[in-house]
Amino acid sequence: MTFTPEELAHRLEKFRTNLTKQDAGWEKAVLMDRINNYYFTGTLQNGVLVVPRDGAAVFYVRRSFERAVEESAFPEIIPFKSFKELKLESGGTLYCDMEKIPLAHFERFGKYFTFEKVKSADLAVAKAMAVKSAAELELMEACGEIHRGVLEEFIPSVLREGMSEVELGALVQGEMLRRGHHAVTRTGGFGSELHLGLFCFGESALYFNTFDGPGGIRGLHPAVPLFGNHHIKLKKHSPVFVDIGCNVGGYHTDKTCIYTIGSLPAQAMEFHEVCVSMQNKAAAMLKPGALPSEVFRRHIEGVGEEFLREYNGFGVGKVKFLGHGIGLHIDQYPVLAEGFEEPIEENMVLAVEPKRGIAGLGMVGVENTFVVTPDGGRSITGHRFGVIEV
Repeated sequence: MTFTPEELAHRLEKFRTNLTKQDAGWEKAVLMDRINNYYFTGTLQNGVLVVPRDGAAVFYVRRSFERAVEESAFPEIIPFKSFKELKLESGGTLYCDMEKIPLAHFERFGKYFTFEKVKSADLAVAKAMAVKSAAELELMEACGEIHRGVLEEFIPSVLREGMSEVELGALVQGEMLRRGHHAVTRTGGFGSELHLGLFCFGESALYFNTFDGPGGIRGLHPAVPLFGNHHIKLKKHSPVFVDIGCNVGGYHTDKTCIYTIGSLPAQAMEFHEVCVSMQNKAAAMLKPGALPSEVFRRHIEGVGEEFLREYNGFGVGKVKFLGHGIGLHIDQYPVLAEGFEEPIEENMVLAVEPKRGIAGLGMVGVENTFVVTPDGGRSITGHRFGVIEV
């Protein structure tokens, strides 16, 4: 899909509006992150997007200029080899995507330009990305349908006692690719990475995790604490925790399902149903004007203290959020958590993921991706929320 000139212009207008709200007197911004620049130009190249307050933005591309011209409807694309070729004035305040630019890279840029102050444009970019266009929602709907089919239909058909976490993951990855998944699961946090997501049997889902999420994982190796483990085998009456992303056209959805061969203990089933109720309660609140912090506070009202002791996660691995925005990264603005006080807007897309660790057993819970509508959150990743017994 090539995004239209009108779509790209609207995205840039949203960014400029957000930055003006942040600083009424801003003059110039420079964006260097490839995903940020894909959002504004429609092509994933090594380049620099120069955005003046007034006048045309210019995308300077080091590699590949030819591909950028072929793929993008952005009106101003110029090849360059050195930062000194950028048409940018020194002085004043520069806004840039500070969360994404390595210091050494910015210092190379700084050999040719100096500024009195350098400030973050990251929030202005994040807010622009948060509200999805019709074209973006079309990609995410397609992504969600792959997610639904694989997790709700395919996985129950291939689960078998004695298989390893990696065996399940390999089967799922292959099926997702066959159905149109675009292979990459992109994360926005510094130094964070995922390979599809988490495939965990039993207590594996309670293990320590470097990624900021409620589910734990042992992973392949200390150097690759991702995906699943070759040596952990599936046993009957044990929860299978699958929390994975899907990507179509760069846009993600996020979904978690719980499975078991046989049945789970009554308490585990009860806790899972509490998670489903919490997801549904939060989803019903995902209407334009709702505050993320309020959704977070209200979704736990009436939930017993015993349940909340190991919610959302387990032990020291518990997290302090219910859900997160999603799009070109699997983890985006806004976050359903304390401190996020700006109202959500129609066509924002958020993943909601209440989960509960159980000592000696594993993780239960649910996650789906919801579009914000006037009637509440609309799931685009399916509706099979209960424990799936095989």
